[in-house]
Amino acid sequence: MIRSHFASLALAGVALLIAPAVAAAQQSSPTFAGKTISLNVGYGAGSGNDILGRLIAAHLGKHIPGNPTVLMQNMPGAGSFKAANYLYNVAPKDGTVLGYITQTAATEELLGNPGVRFKTGQFNWIGRISSYNIVTTTWHTSKVKTIADAQKFEASMGATGAGSTVYIYPNVMNKVLGTKFKIVSGYEGTNQTALAMERGEVDGATMGWFTIKSTKKDWLKGKKINVLVQFMRERDADLPNVPTIIELGRTPNERQLFGLLANEGEIGKGIFGPPGMKPETVAVLRKGFDAMMTDPDFVAEADKLQVDLSPMSGEKLQAVIEGVAKTPPDIIAYAKSMLK
Repeated sequence: MIRSHFASLALAGVALLIAPAVAAAQQSSPTFAGKTISLNVGYGAGSGNDILGRLIAAHLGKHIPGNPTVLMQNMPGAGSFKAANYLYNVAPKDGTVLGYITQTAATEELLGNPGVRFKTGQFNWIGRISSYNIVTTTWHTSKVKTIADAQKFEASMGATGAGSTVYIYPNVMNKVLGTKFKIVSGYEGTNQTALAMERGEVDGATMGWFTIKSTKKDWLKGKKINVLVQFMRERDADLPNVPTIIELGRTPNERQLFGLLANEGEIGKGIFGPPGMKPETVAVLRKGFDAMMTDPDFVAEADKLQVDLSPMSGEKLQAVIEGVAKTPPDIIAYAKSMLK
């Protein structure tokens, strides 16, 4: 009985020690009650990226403490770098502003794109929705139906800014493979380049395969486009007969260069916060993102939109993006020479 009495006292003492620590932890855990989170999407309305941004905004808030309202804001410009530069240099660092930009950002920084005024690895990456397959397409009336055709005939390609994927990829193919893509830049976004292709203003465009599947089903049903190449390490199950960019490499250097571009597909579509956020705030947002990705309502809506979910945690995504900076110097130099 005496031993039992002392054991009870010991347990009570432990409880007294633990209680303040638990209370302190609860008080320090960030809450977003009564707050609004702005999700700044670096693309115009109507694109596949716009659809993904709205999907995130509709579901993320209920998985974050305090259930904040998440509002999506389109911030197109400079191939989505307008939004990236804003988050890096201007946005508050309290978790109330998040971003969603091109998966090429880390590569563009590596190669010295003058539009980049941020350090991609210093952003706090929250999580990835999916990998993202970029494809180069031409309209069905174009003489260019394969990459081999593009090496023989000129094809005009609609594009946004010089820092965008849709500008970079055909430009790299021109430099490395000798294709004859004539890049017509200045379109606001994918929706505008798609319309330009339909109207015959340009022969083709480079865009996300998801965008085509989700917003241009009539193109596929009517066989209105030719898909020339996909920028992934492995062929998408939807496109078993379309070569990957790595397959087109003829030398080890070309394949390593194309591997750098294909790696962007692995980075895919993720969201991030500004640098300098408190670790506990980043942890809360990452936990909320991970919970959203398994939410049946979110999964059902993503399936309805034909979004191929392939989530990656914020920690892993952060490591992948930081790994881009470890690209061998000779490959960086080669890539830069191809982009002059």
